[in-house]
Amino acid sequence: MGKEREPEQGELPYRFRGGKRDGAGRKPKGERAGVSHLARSHVNGREPVHVGLRLQRGLPDLQRRKAFAAVEKAFEAAAARRDDFRVTHYSVQGNHLHLIVEAENGSALSRGMQGLCIRLARAINRLAKRTGKVFADRFWSRLLKTPREVRHAIAYVLGNSRKHAERMGLWITLPAADPFAAGPGQDRPGLEAPRTWLLRVGWTRAPAPRAALDVPF
Repeated sequence: MGKEREPEQGELPYRFRGGKRDGAGRKPKGERAGVSHLARSHVNGREPVHVGLRLQRGLPDLQRRKAFAAVEKAFEAAAARRDDFRVTHYSVQGNHLHLIVEAENGSALSRGMQGLCIRLARAINRLAKRTGKVFADRFWSRLLKTPREVRHAIAYVLGNSRKHAERMGLWITLPAADPFAAGPGQDRPGLEAPRTWLLRVGWTRAPAPRAALDVPF
């Protein structure tokens, strides 16, 4: 009697649960994907952070005079509360904000941004005579680790209005200095002088960005 042949495992015509599949993963809410809930990069106090905030639809244009004044007051109130968190650059757009901030550690970043967001939300809701959620998602952040990254972030933040205007073909109508953006050396409410080497000195040692942005280098 011959030896029985062991059965061979054939390739299955279907997929089990798990693994990479088309369309797998959490779906974004609405038209725009939300901010990732993965752990944020480690903040050590030596590297600044580029932060972004986006508003819900239907809220006042933040570049309107009263809205912008309310935003500046929120910056000022937040600055008076903490010494381990500071806003060094900002750009206020119609429905979003870009900031460059310094924080002593991850907790200082989270609490500093939480306090700022609360003040901004209260100010915007008061202006709009409404209650409820103001921001579309939690804040987005990126740690800036090199002089080059910092210089590009400064150019991006301070040149943000021009970038949006050029996209819409309106750049020629912009003033020479953006009234809704500010950086070190400008006496603006809530704006604080940077303390990290990267924001004080380091960024000046990196080559200028390729894009021709009218920013105060």
